[in-house]
Amino acid sequence: MACESALPAIMDEQALMGLNPNADACYRQRALAYFEQLKESRDGWGVCAEALVKGVYSDDHVKFFCFQVLEHQIKFRHGSLSAAQQQLIRETLMKWLQAQLMNSHPEKPFIRNKAAQVLALTFVKEYLTFWPKFFFDILALVGLNPNGVDIYLRMLMAIDAEVVDRDILHSPEETRRNTLIKDGMREQCIPALVESWFQILQTYQHTHSELTCQCLEVVGAYVSWIDLNLIANDRFVNLLLSHMSMEELREEACDCLFEIINKGMDPVDKTKLVESLCQVLQSAGFFNVEQEEDVDFLAKFSRLVNGMGQSLVLSWTKLSKTDLKVSAETLHAVESKVPLMLQLLIHEDDDISANIVGFCYDYLHVLKQLPALSEQQKSNVEAIMLAVMNKLKYDDEYNFENEGEDEAMFVEYRKQLKMLLDRLAQVSPELLLESVHRVFNATMQNWQTVQFMEVEVAIRLLYMLGEALPASHGAHFSGDTAKTSTLQAMMRTLISCGVSGYQHSSVTLEFFETVVRYDKFFLVEPQHIPSVLMAFLDHRGLRHSSPKVRSRVAYLFSRFIKTLHKHMNAFIEDILSRIQDLLELAPPENGFPALLSNDDQLFMFETAGVLIVNGESPAERKQALMRSLLTPLMEAFRMLLAKLPQEGDEERQVVLADCLSHAVGFASRTSKAFSNKQTVKQCGCSEVYLDCLQTVLPALSCPVQRGPLRSAVRSFIHRMIICLEEEVLPFIPAASQHMLKDCEPRDLQEFIPLISQITAKFKNQVSPFLQEIFMPLVMAIFEVLSRPAEENDQTAALEKQMLRRSYFSFIQTIASSGMNEVMASQGAENIERVLFTIIQGAVDFPDPVAQKTCFIILSRLVELWGGKDGLVGFPDFIYKHIVPACFMAPLKPTFDLSDAQTVLTLSECTLTLQMIHLKRGPECIQFLQEYLPSLQVSPEITQELCQVLQQPDVKVLKNYMKVFFQQAKL
Repeated sequence: MACESALPAIMDEQALMGLNPNADACYRQRALAYFEQLKESRDGWGVCAEALVKGVYSDDHVKFFCFQVLEHQIKFRHGSLSAAQQQLIRETLMKWLQAQLMNSHPEKPFIRNKAAQVLALTFVKEYLTFWPKFFFDILALVGLNPNGVDIYLRMLMAIDAEVVDRDILHSPEETRRNTLIKDGMREQCIPALVESWFQILQTYQHTHSELTCQCLEVVGAYVSWIDLNLIANDRFVNLLLSHMSMEELREEACDCLFEIINKGMDPVDKTKLVESLCQVLQSAGFFNVEQEEDVDFLAKFSRLVNGMGQSLVLSWTKLSKTDLKVSAETLHAVESKVPLMLQLLIHEDDDISANIVGFCYDYLHVLKQLPALSEQQKSNVEAIMLAVMNKLKYDDEYNFENEGEDEAMFVEYRKQLKMLLDRLAQVSPELLLESVHRVFNATMQNWQTVQFMEVEVAIRLLYMLGEALPASHGAHFSGDTAKTSTLQAMMRTLISCGVSGYQHSSVTLEFFETVVRYDKFFLVEPQHIPSVLMAFLDHRGLRHSSPKVRSRVAYLFSRFIKTLHKHMNAFIEDILSRIQDLLELAPPENGFPALLSNDDQLFMFETAGVLIVNGESPAERKQALMRSLLTPLMEAFRMLLAKLPQEGDEERQVVLADCLSHAVGFASRTSKAFSNKQTVKQCGCSEVYLDCLQTVLPALSCPVQRGPLRSAVRSFIHRMIICLEEEVLPFIPAASQHMLKDCEPRDLQEFIPLISQITAKFKNQVSPFLQEIFMPLVMAIFEVLSRPAEENDQTAALEKQMLRRSYFSFIQTIASSGMNEVMASQGAENIERVLFTIIQGAVDFPDPVAQKTCFIILSRLVELWGGKDGLVGFPDFIYKHIVPACFMAPLKPTFDLSDAQTVLTLSECTLTLQMIHLKRGPECIQFLQEYLPSLQVSPEITQELCQVLQQPDVKVLKNYMKVFFQQAKL
């Protein structure tokens, strides 16, 4: 239906049937189309307005639909409506509202909310112009009618969302409009609104808790930007306090008081407000927390006390810079809230405790700034410390094997407590160390008879000291003797008291975490290493019954060995024999779950590598150990690789390929122990890894599961280039040939970095190989890039973009490695073909990352081939293609000079022009004087550009070119 055509005065009944959520899909589709039709038609909204006013439809979904059409009209077409149409909308809304006053069955909440939104939108559009008496008209109509009050309050919250809510993003224009609306409301109607709120609260506090709570929410929302004296006065505050004693209202009243306290104001006034409120709350008995059983209310109350405390701290911070007398009084006010804060902090309900942490943290920050602490303040610090230590404990309900939402919330709460502990350490490090020492010793003496949460928290506190008491690079056992001797004593106790055998996974994990956090302790007291190694290796660690513990211990064990490898010589072979079964490749057909996952095994192989490489055995022994570590892996690899092509079932193929990939990954991980080729040679391990390389390379020619196998082998070659250097080179040509067969974009994308790594590392050594592989690789890339793809296939488009970038990076690597003979030897036709792709990349594809690389390549090629003894025919190419590219690319509409990446591209483009001038001299200037007029550049600007190009300062040239293109695009 055309937008202009008039709609019949009755609605499409069949289309309306589709509004019901349970309607058939075809009806729903028709309803959607009808909605669009009504929205777009010039007078369709009038039909909806009439339906609402006359109450034509009883179906809730139809009423909602009518409001939606009206909402769209007001939101997007209000400006184009005639004065009569705007008046009709106002009348419609007021008549609908009037009808609600008489309604014995109020509308469903979702309809009332939608109506409130439409009223709010109308207010925003018309308050400053056509309807300044908006609120007075609404209040006059609604009075204290409960149905009317409900919609009035919902509307006020909707106005808050449109005009005030800071979480909603507004355009600068909307922000200006909202400021004008608030200013107008403050001048004209806020006192009347506040009076209406008071009347509503007073009228309905005993009879209609829902309305009263809604009204309290409105007061809380508006108090941040209206005159506080209208609310913070005796009659209003007394009313709010009376609500604090009513079960159904108290939580909302608490939130309302919190918003009042949170309002930004002068620090002296804020202190007075908080203190007067506290006085009233205290005398009303609200500070007797232990007598309160309603935890939901206490959580709100805790938030209120937190707000009051933080407000006082903020006032103190401001006043301490200006008025010492008043700041001392404010500090006294802060201190007087500490007993209540402690009661809430130690409360058994974590939500109540978590809500007060902010005030607690800020109070400690105040103490940190004081020159000295009074006895009372020291006692407060100690009380906070004990509360934190107590609250860190797990409770009986915590589910360690299946952690859900409650467990996640406790972990977050623990993080907050950790922040408090760190702050305590800044205020009084000695006290913290002494308190932890006391708790730790008392618990460790009786760990066999103490509950797990007590034991866990005692070890946890020792662990947390590591971050709370700072030490450079974990050097906790040198420097301050008081600290080091206490930490050493606790570590000695931890290791020797037998607590590592405690039968609870949380204690076990905390033991190993702490041992590894303080691994430097073993450099000071190496005699404890054997007993900790045993804990790692037996049922307490890697053989623990919980997979979660085994997994974490595998990682911690690798860290422990890496730090202390110099102290491991006596234990190497014993450790290797004890972990031998953990270094086996889990066979795919085995139905039993392995002790460790594949990721965990990576840490075990790395650990084994570190032990072998860093031991003091002769090279032959190291080679033998490394061979015995890797031979079983390679034998399994050969066997599985032989099986894979014969396997018909694709799911089984995936499992086998996965297993093969893990085998290669494990072998690769053992090499992490070597720092460079020298170490590999010194250990006599080159041969072992070359054998591995020969074993895994045949996987490249496997006809099935190419992707994962190629990826695994490629990663291994990358690693071997670092470890074995030129010893790898004989294997590269055949491997490359296989990797270029039947390529997918991702295969090529991952193969190019390998060739680039070889090019950059070996340069001229690999020149013959590169000359041979260059065109096959380029042709494979061209073939993949030319494959057709669906127009909307974002993944394919992105893969091609990434491949294009990789291709240009490869050319850049060759050009910048000074290996121009690789390209020069490809024959004129091939060279030209490659050069055209670089020009195309610089100009045609709107990808600043690739464009920048292309200009770097062009600049380098001009430097190599653009001189007198350069490549035959290249100067022609410069003038026909490279110089035009330097102008055509930045002139493209997609070349966005406000984008940082594009500006970098322009910089490289400018350097290319400079390089051409450097190599070709006056000839280049002469060409530009002939070429630029063809781009409609005036003779004056042409002359100016040529002069700037000839001066030596590249920065001047870059700035000039940026302005040149900005002007050209105007």
